[in-house]
Amino acid sequence: MVLSRLFREYGKICATHPWEVIIISLTVMLSLVSVSAYPSPEIDKICIVGVFTILASFMFSVAFMKLVGSELRGLSEALTVFLLLVDVGRASALLRCTLRSETQDEVKANIAHAMAVIGPAITLDAIVETLLIGVGTLSGVKQLEVLCYYGCLAIIAYYLAFMTLYPASLALALEILRERNQGKPLKHLQKLAGIQQSEEREEKPNPVNQYVKIIMSAGLFLVHARNLLVTEGGQGTEKGSSDRMLLVPDHPQDQPKKHMESWHGNVFGMLNENFDYFITLAVALALTLKYIYYDNDVDQQIDSLPSPQSLDVGKREVCPSPAAVTKSPMFTLDDSDGEDTKSVAEKAVQTENSAISSEKTKGYIAPSILQDTKASVCRSLETCLEILNSDEGAGALTDEEVMLLVQKKHIPSYKLEKVLNSYERGVHIRRQMLLLQLPSRSVLDHLPYINYDYSLVDGACCENVIGYMPVPVGFAGPLLLDGKRFTVPMATTEGCLVASTNRGCRALEQCGGVQSCMFGDGMTRAPVIRFPSAKRASEVKQWLQDSDNFDKVKEWFDVTSRFARLQHLTIVLAGRQLYIRFVSTTGDAMGMNMLSKGSENALKELSKEFPDMEIISLSGNFCTDKKPAAINWIEGRGKSVVCEATVSGHIIKSVLKTSAAALVDLNIQKNLVGSAMAGSIGGFNAHAANIVTAIYIATGQDPAQNIASSNCMTLMETAGISGEDLHITCTMPSLELGTVGGGTVLSPQGACLEMLGVRGSNPERPGANAEQLARIVCATVLAGELSLLSALAAGHLVKSHLRHNRSSLSLNPVTSMSQKNLTLVPGTCTQGCS
Repeated sequence: MVLSRLFREYGKICATHPWEVIIISLTVMLSLVSVSAYPSPEIDKICIVGVFTILASFMFSVAFMKLVGSELRGLSEALTVFLLLVDVGRASALLRCTLRSETQDEVKANIAHAMAVIGPAITLDAIVETLLIGVGTLSGVKQLEVLCYYGCLAIIAYYLAFMTLYPASLALALEILRERNQGKPLKHLQKLAGIQQSEEREEKPNPVNQYVKIIMSAGLFLVHARNLLVTEGGQGTEKGSSDRMLLVPDHPQDQPKKHMESWHGNVFGMLNENFDYFITLAVALALTLKYIYYDNDVDQQIDSLPSPQSLDVGKREVCPSPAAVTKSPMFTLDDSDGEDTKSVAEKAVQTENSAISSEKTKGYIAPSILQDTKASVCRSLETCLEILNSDEGAGALTDEEVMLLVQKKHIPSYKLEKVLNSYERGVHIRRQMLLLQLPSRSVLDHLPYINYDYSLVDGACCENVIGYMPVPVGFAGPLLLDGKRFTVPMATTEGCLVASTNRGCRALEQCGGVQSCMFGDGMTRAPVIRFPSAKRASEVKQWLQDSDNFDKVKEWFDVTSRFARLQHLTIVLAGRQLYIRFVSTTGDAMGMNMLSKGSENALKELSKEFPDMEIISLSGNFCTDKKPAAINWIEGRGKSVVCEATVSGHIIKSVLKTSAAALVDLNIQKNLVGSAMAGSIGGFNAHAANIVTAIYIATGQDPAQNIASSNCMTLMETAGISGEDLHITCTMPSLELGTVGGGTVLSPQGACLEMLGVRGSNPERPGANAEQLARIVCATVLAGELSLLSALAAGHLVKSHLRHNRSSLSLNPVTSMSQKNLTLVPGTCTQGCS
């Protein structure tokens, strides 16, 4: 037990620090090779055919031989002997155990478990084999001594490589493969491991291993047989010619006697001169028998070893595989009571096994599916609880045991990350639990979850996390704003949006850029409170409107934050309900939490002045947050910005392919009259929401706040002496955004803010970064408005939409051919923008 724990920790170190182990091992190997100065072209061939670990250990053993001053007669002889001595079976078992892992944490755990089981066995085998083969070094036969000496070194070298390079290389290789696979499990490798295990359970030997054994054994025999025949032939010929030169005729009666003596002499002479070859062949025969017949049981022994969760002695509970979990409502994400009479896990396994048996009789179920549906064994619930409450914690439990504790309500599913002290493993287990609610096990295969910093998400951005959503990010620009150029990141899945906005930026840059002005700054929160009567509510309204009393409320509000500063109150009365809209600056944060905290404290103090006041809700929808509201359009919310630009006539013609007069007329009929006919609130624009949402997603804003943030009025009028120029403005009174807090803490979103130079809080003037971001959003909206309206005026919208915003696979051949000869203007279309 102690030895197993020691090797378990050793395997965990190799899997956790693969680079260090590999570099140290290679450094030692290269040092020995350089000292021995052993150049050989055969080593290049080994690099092509051999495995990295076997190559490393082989070079170790050869280097040892040269270092001590001994040598073999040929590298091919050393290679065949070495391959007969190495234990490929246990290496294959360790590889198979590692390939079953779905996450890097599982890789480390599986390697540690396998090393705990294999380590003591292979160590004992190495010691015993070294001692047994070492006896041959005392035989007195030169070739046998050299061969046994090399065999001992080969065993030691392979043992060292197996215990260092092999587990570290496996961990590193799987980590790299998962990074290339975008964090998704390597299903093909897991299937390979499952098929190998299923074959070995049926006691089918690995054909590849058998072929290698037979080929290597035959090679060793051929090498020594060739050496024996060549030596015998050469010596016989040389000796025969010498004898013929010295022979004199004998009497006929002496010839049979001479013939018999000559035959005996030749046989015994050959044995004496080539005795080491016969001994070597005998050793090769013994090694071959051991290699072919004894090593067949290695993989079966490894597969029959206890799993980590079964090392505990005592009562066991059945834990379902992920496939069984899929078919059973075993785990839920809420805290409702579960079924306690009969183990739901057992029911799930029985149901799954019966279904699999039915499918198997039909002959179309895959072996890998059968492998996945077999139930594993958990430790008892009591044992799991003891481990959970011990110093080891939930990290010492298997995934199935953690699911069991979730089922029994001992671990809340939403706290998995904290209980396990591993964000990635918590997400992985939650995904497995979610599978029971989904129609297929493969539903989540394309939702990545590996290699993501969930520590920034926990408690801040999302709960019950099951992965992350990659969204394409493009850029528009350069956007020339207030004399400074910006590259604007836009996250979207809508084709042509970035291209269209980019065209508008290009046109504006050639005309001197955009000028901006911020005319309002104040986030809002509006609680609703109730009084015994409407008269009492009216009295409180008048009290709040007094300037001296406002100062009291401001003091109560401002004390809760370093940045929140109350600007004014907007108060409305509805019967005996009073709605108080707090308006406050919030620095570089969007500020909803600041407003909530300040408003709550102000109401608390206000209730001391008016004990009969009843707080109904901290938010009474008079704010108004994430809903269309005229108050946001009229009074503003967040940052209020206006941007303007003058586009010269020749740019309108050459770049935008239209005229100023056409743009002005279109803007009036579409954005002003059309929106008014629709009863729109703040929607007097072409597609401001497109640009706002794309920038919000890229920079970590709350995408739901595009409702108020997209309030925009686009105005156009002709300018210049001849009236061919265009003056365009975009007024956006309610941009709700910030550069700190929320999704801005996430690394990808932070990188996009860094592109704009507004990441985090401005140390010199708090609020300046958020103000700059608001100006950028408004200016980019202006560029998008200019480009889209130009496309509409020129009649390019549908053409560009069909060309750039639809996959050619979705168009039938007739439609595709009919659009071939259309004149297309790149980047002039967006979905749903008309």
